[in-house]
Amino acid sequence: MLTNELAYSKAVAYIMSLLSWDKLNFIYNFVLANIVYGVIVIIGVMLFVVIFGWVERKVMAKAQFRHGPTKVGPYGFFQNIADALKLLSKENFIPESADKYLFVSSIVFILAILLFSMLIVPFSGGIYAVDLSVALLAIFVLLSVLPILIFVAGWSSGNKFGSISAQRSIIMMVSYEMPMLMVIAAVALAAHSFSFFSIVGAQSNMYFAVLMPIGFVVFFIAMLAELERPPFDIREADSELISGWLTDVGAPFYASVLIVDYARMLLGSLLIVLLFFGGWQGPFLPKVAWLLIKVFIVAIFIIVLRATYVRMRLDRLLRFGWLWLLPLSIINLIWVYFFMVWGVIL
Repeated sequence: MLTNELAYSKAVAYIMSLLSWDKLNFIYNFVLANIVYGVIVIIGVMLFVVIFGWVERKVMAKAQFRHGPTKVGPYGFFQNIADALKLLSKENFIPESADKYLFVSSIVFILAILLFSMLIVPFSGGIYAVDLSVALLAIFVLLSVLPILIFVAGWSSGNKFGSISAQRSIIMMVSYEMPMLMVIAAVALAAHSFSFFSIVGAQSNMYFAVLMPIGFVVFFIAMLAELERPPFDIREADSELISGWLTDVGAPFYASVLIVDYARMLLGSLLIVLLFFGGWQGPFLPKVAWLLIKVFIVAIFIIVLRATYVRMRLDRLLRFGWLWLLPLSIINLIWVYFFMVWGVIL
């Protein structure tokens, strides 16, 4: 009996030592800081959605000899806000044939994964939520989950167009994530780390886009496919599938998906800048300003591609991924290993 009481008292004393005031204060400050950082990131994402939603509509209008939004706000800048309020004010409905729990939870998990991914990505040497030694791998894993969730949403919609759209997402994911993984391995090999801070630091003398141009081109194309931006938007090919997995959704759900698409474009632009254009490195201006300028340029280029290229056919898209991007990514990995790692360039 005394032995049991002694063991119990030791266990209580050990637990109380773990829950000391200093440790509780540290946990509280850590959680509070990350909550504040998360709110700031959400605000930043929403600003990106408003700004680049307007920029995309203006660029598309310019390419098609139109004016684009002009009525709401100066040069129609607040048109997206008006459209969002209109969509969110409408009735939200779910198709009767859909699996309601899977259908609704998919968009919730997609938003959560995107927010968690944005918390992993640093915005400068002093602005970040957490410094992971395997941050690049974590981002890749999280991005790989998104097409699976989109597949679940399309499959559970109870619509044949949604089902075909879901299958296309999985096919394209398998075809283009292999080249992306090869390029990520090459970048980590050149930087000797999967940490974003080490990758950005390794580009202090020369950007990886210059040192491995093949890898940059392959990664950029694979990222477009991962984001399902034109010309890789076969998931929602309006001329074939009406709107793919979004055919039967209500207006609020559709507005949420639009926010997700622009948030994915922001994340993809951030990854391209961090891996190949030196991240926040640059003279004179603050580091965050350099990162935002580079992200702005990459995002504009992605929008211009939408206005200038037609959608790829599914069979050509798959052939391009397996027969061109995958061999080029392997060549890039061999190039990095034999020349950069062995000291010929670095």
